[in-house]
Amino acid sequence: MVELQRIGAHMACLAPVRGRAKVESGSRPRVGPASVATVLTTYRRLLTLPGAASFTVAGFVTRMPISMIGLGCVLLITRSGGSYALAGAVAATVALVSSATTPTLARIADRHGQAGLIAGGLAVETAGILLLVGAVRWHAPGWLLLATAGLIGVGHVPVGTLVRVRWSHATVGTGLGHVAYSWEAVLDEVIFVAGPVLVTLLCTRVAPRAGLLAAAAIGVVGGCLLLPQRASEPPRSTARSRSAGPAIRHPVVRGVALVSFGLGGIFGSVEVAVVAIVTERGQAGLAGLVLAAFATGSMVAGLVHGALRPATRVARRLVWTTAGLTVALGTLQPLPNTAALAVVIFVAGLAVAPSLISSVTLIGSTVPEGARTEAMSWLSTGIGFGLAAGATVVGRVIDEYGARPAFWVPVVAGGFAVAAAAFTARRSPAPATGTAVSRG
Repeated sequence: MVELQRIGAHMACLAPVRGRAKVESGSRPRVGPASVATVLTTYRRLLTLPGAASFTVAGFVTRMPISMIGLGCVLLITRSGGSYALAGAVAATVALVSSATTPTLARIADRHGQAGLIAGGLAVETAGILLLVGAVRWHAPGWLLLATAGLIGVGHVPVGTLVRVRWSHATVGTGLGHVAYSWEAVLDEVIFVAGPVLVTLLCTRVAPRAGLLAAAAIGVVGGCLLLPQRASEPPRSTARSRSAGPAIRHPVVRGVALVSFGLGGIFGSVEVAVVAIVTERGQAGLAGLVLAAFATGSMVAGLVHGALRPATRVARRLVWTTAGLTVALGTLQPLPNTAALAVVIFVAGLAVAPSLISSVTLIGSTVPEGARTEAMSWLSTGIGFGLAAGATVVGRVIDEYGARPAFWVPVVAGGFAVAAAAFTARRSPAPATGTAVSRG
């Protein structure tokens, strides 16, 4: 489901203070079964908000490359005669540089608006991709490939975060913030199912460079669609919100960043462990199907989650969803065959989207709108570093002990996420104390 580029994340927000306090402190709505008609009606209401359909489609297209660039780098280099070690280093460089720079770029968006950041970032990212393709074509030394990868990472704009902040502004007073970010979670899963398939077909059937060039072209087209939509941008930060300093100083932001680091560790280690175990069983061709089951579980949960009205506090919900994910992952290690693995990993995937949605809902309820882009970007940063750490650790475990023990790595990462969620829940403000943000 995920690779090193999966750092864009799934976001959520909330309704105005008065409505929110009424829901969370007084008569809480019960969670009932959501029929297909209920789900469709809920999302139809969401997409008919002014400008909503336009910016969510544009955002979808613009962030499609995040699921293509990492794999595209690997396929470009290896199918051009380079080593897997160099290809992996290039892909990791893109992901790590992107993770490190995302909060800074998000802070720029908070202060100066989204349009300039999108235009400038896409220009730098596209230039980096073209330079990388040229460097591979002319057999440049490895350090130059790593430098171009760093340029791609610097130019990577956190489009998913920018779109979700637009939703937080667009859904004010509608009660549809929760639905909006469930919708975006589903789109993320579509991206990470379709993107790798597209880039693989292009690199293997057309030319090794075709996948990355297509990713660059798709990003530019999406940017051209998103840039004119200035009316849906949220207000820029005020001097008061800027004086508060970096968003990471907020205890809830720090806690949620740690949760996302654990979730990233799960994503990075599960992908490698699944490939290793099915390969060990002589069924390497089924790895994609098993990982697709993980993504499908998350996609289904995201759709249903948006149509429900959970009664529990979001901080408590984050603890429960990460705990459920961890428990499900703990049952993967002893499973006897690949079919059972696919079924259980689908069940584990049901907790992924709710965990990510709850993470950003918590940030949306505690961080002022003028700093929310930066605050939400720390989720992407945490996931990015977690992905790199999880993939590295699980690889060493597989080399030393084999594929089966590798499934304990995502369990450990999940335990870390649960502990961080519990830590965050203790420090999150009570929902009825008036600490919620008045807009978004």
